[in-house]
Amino acid sequence: MYKFRLISNNSMKMFMISSSSSISSPNLNYSLIRSNPFHSSSSSLPFLHPQINSNIKLNHQHNNNHNLRSFSVMGSFSNSLQNGSANSKSLMGSESFFRDVLRNMEAVYLDRNPTAKAILQLVDSAGNDQICYDHLAFRTFGVDGHGIDSMAEIFLDCGYTKRDELRFPAKKLKAYWFSPPDVSSEKGSGVNGPLPRVFISELLVDQMSPEAQDIIRKYTGMSGHGNKYAALASTLGLLTWGKPLYSEFQQLAKESEYAAWTLVNGYALNHVTISTHRLKSNFRSINSLNQFIEDNGFKLNSEGGVLKVSPDGFLLQSSTVADSIPFEFLDGVTELVPCSYIEFAERLVLPQYKDLPEDEVKEFHRRDGFEVGNADKIFESTSQEQLSRKAA
Repeated sequence: MYKFRLISNNSMKMFMISSSSSISSPNLNYSLIRSNPFHSSSSSLPFLHPQINSNIKLNHQHNNNHNLRSFSVMGSFSNSLQNGSANSKSLMGSESFFRDVLRNMEAVYLDRNPTAKAILQLVDSAGNDQICYDHLAFRTFGVDGHGIDSMAEIFLDCGYTKRDELRFPAKKLKAYWFSPPDVSSEKGSGVNGPLPRVFISELLVDQMSPEAQDIIRKYTGMSGHGNKYAALASTLGLLTWGKPLYSEFQQLAKESEYAAWTLVNGYALNHVTISTHRLKSNFRSINSLNQFIEDNGFKLNSEGGVLKVSPDGFLLQSSTVADSIPFEFLDGVTELVPCSYIEFAERLVLPQYKDLPEDEVKEFHRRDGFEVGNADKIFESTSQEQLSRKAA
């Protein structure tokens, strides 16, 4: 049983996640679905990082500028946001706390996506003692507060900056990306290394058919105030709404594969992206890394070609095809559904810095941001067409 304490300026409420299903509180209309619908080979709770302690405290603090909503997890999350700012330059709050949040999001992602785990191990074994993440990505439903802002809040509170909007009319999506704050450490791998950019997208639910809207609103409505705890749901690998019916999943998939994915994966990390130009060895070239991955038997997303190139030629991206995993629906049907994938990005040095010695080139000397054309094709990593090609 997981105990949570909700603290505000006016009151303190205790509520719990029981082993059966939900959080209960007389005045809190919110639930995290405790049952894990994904099947796993692990007999323990595979969607919980082993460092998570069973007592989790939710702090709602207020400062002069904005409401700072944060989670502090007892045990490995021992440093709260109030007392950890000395460990970073402009990261707001405790760097160790924030990295623990990312670490647990990553743990859920790796448990459900064996391809990503295998590729990270493969790249590491090839002599890369530091693997840096270019960005992390999340998907959301843009309705009733469950969209981009729900997941962005923890990143904004910890010092990230909201940057450009991207629109995908054919997919009925929009997205924003967020640049990370400065931190003192440039060492370490993955979420322990340089802080990654964040890319958060949302489905424009109002543009969907009435039938699809009804399904989505049914589950976001069931979530209650679950959108306030998007980051917590992501770290635990839990849905904030109930398990859907298989027929509803199928209905959404016909209209939007993005919508169907979000219905069963919720706020889970959609993908991580390896920054290829930060690798050692010949894998610094994304083409070399792509070839290495394919030579080891992994399928890459072929939509628009394996290599996705921005119009200016300075942002190069590729990705694997998503893994599928058994999901048990509310009506007892168990079917394979797409989970996540791993992406690769090479950001080339901008023309004005082309004469810099290689050992002096920093990340800010390279192409920043994202590209609609590239991202539109990367979204297809979870499409049925790509999944069918992977299975062939």
